[in-house]
This record gives sequence, C-alpha cells and structure tokens, in this order.
Amino acid sequence: MNYEEHVLAGLITYPLFVALLYYLKDTFHISLTFLSLALGYAFYVLGSDLPDIDHPDSLIHRGVKPIFSVIFGSIVAYRIHNFLPGEYSLIYAWGIGAIAAVVGWYLFTLIMPRHRGIVHSIFFALLYALISFLGVRYGLSLSTGESYVIGLAAFFGYLLHLILDRSIKIL
Repeated sequence: MNYEEHVLAGLITYPLFVALLYYLKDTFHISLTFLSLALGYAFYVLGSDLPDIDHPDSLIHRGVKPIFSVIFGSIVAYRIHNFLPGEYSLIYAWGIGAIAAVVGWYLFTLIMPRHRGIVHSIFFALLYALISFLGVRYGLSLSTGESYVIGLAAFFGYLLHLILDRSIKIL
C-alpha cells in the first residue's frame, strides 16, 4: 500500500477504534474527553503511516529527515554556543550547527533499518505507543486516562499499518 491508502485507512477506521474504547473505558480507566480523542486521532493517523519511515522514498521519511536534521543541528549549536569565545560566538555556533545538520541528514539515513525490517513490528508499535503515552502524560500534563487513549490510539494506528501490509511480526 502507498502513503495515501495508509492515511485514508487511518482516517476512516478511527471511529471503529473510538467504539472499541467506549466499551473498554471502564475496564481500563480510559478518559474519553474531546481533547484525548482529537489528539488520539492525530496519533492514530500518524501511526497508520509511521512504519514506512524506514523507506527512503516514503513521504514520512522525506518529511521527518529534514526535521531530524534541523533538530540535530540546533542542539549542537545550542550546546556549543557558550563554549565559543568572542562576540561572533552565535554566528560560529550556527555555522557549526549547520554542518551538524548536514551530518544529521546522512546519519538519519544510516540509522534507518531496511524497509519492512524491525520498524514493521509489534515491538515498534509498542514503542510508539509508550513514547506517545509518556509524551502527552508528562509533556502536556494530560491525565493518565487521557494519556491511555492517546497511547492506545498510537498503538492501534501503527498496528493498522502492519495489518494492511500483511506484515505482522513481533520483532
């Protein structure tokens, strides 16, 4: 399947996921607020294409790669800024940061495993769910019940991709 098919599948199947949550809400202490469901929708749809991050021609790979590079270069510039002498230290820091961003560009390619390798696994679906849960729970300070919704949405969106690719493996 291609990007559009994965994303459209995520967009259209989310109400089924919400119905599942509705029946599980008391068992798992899930908080079905509009905010948790709206953010959950975003994490679900992102997850529906995220496993293709390991494919160099995929839209998600091409979108994340420059963001990764900018973040990498910015962190380097921020970390070395105070160690550079003179009134031009900010310019030098960003020059070095730009070089680091280019290194980050190629580093991103090196760290990506082969397509439909480990990224196309239940393990990575769980990892995406955990990062999503922790990010909204502690980064956005959402309640635990709301964070469960988002973590589950991340997992099931990712799982949807694996099902559609007929490529479900543990690791």
